[in-house]
Amino acid sequence: MLIYIHGFNSSPASSKAQLLKARLEALGRGGEYAAPALPHSPARAAVLLDALVARHHDAALVGSSLGGYYATYLAEKHGRKAVLLNPAVRPYDLLKDHLGVQQNFHTGERYELTARHVDELRSLEVTAITPDRYLLVVATGDEVLDYRKAVERYRGCRQVVIEGSDHGLSDFADYLDPVLGFCAQPQPG
Repeated sequence: MLIYIHGFNSSPASSKAQLLKARLEALGRGGEYAAPALPHSPARAAVLLDALVARHHDAALVGSSLGGYYATYLAEKHGRKAVLLNPAVRPYDLLKDHLGVQQNFHTGERYELTARHVDELRSLEVTAITPDRYLLVVATGDEVLDYRKAVERYRGCRQVVIEGSDHGLSDFADYLDPVLGFCAQPQPG
């Protein structure tokens, strides 16, 4: 099972989610894919994702941006592998200056980002990681997040640093095979 975790103001309709889904379907593994639409509340998102991971003991995680932060929390809690795509390292610091009305890029749904949401994110912080659980994929051209912060945070993990590209990893199709290959490896002990 592969669980894709979308980023802030994104959805399962993101291009990366759709590329992963299509590749698994082409491999005859479409039933091994889940990409839940996450609630705006990080606490509620964590409960939803925690239950999904707990139901699928063989699940590997792929998290993009804020989804990478959630994936780190889940990987450490459940002992799972995670591929992190341009992950947010300290999203509570990033988002505290963006409180107020937000709009989902895909659905158009509007909601209010509050200080409580920022506190909920902080509560999901993982202080120490297990390096063999992670594959980090970052782009030096990420216009939203500083890729160097992720390289430092996930030091000791397998890393793919893409020269150029962007936050959305518009060239993600070129990295599907290494991502799926990492997810297919046995869970770390």
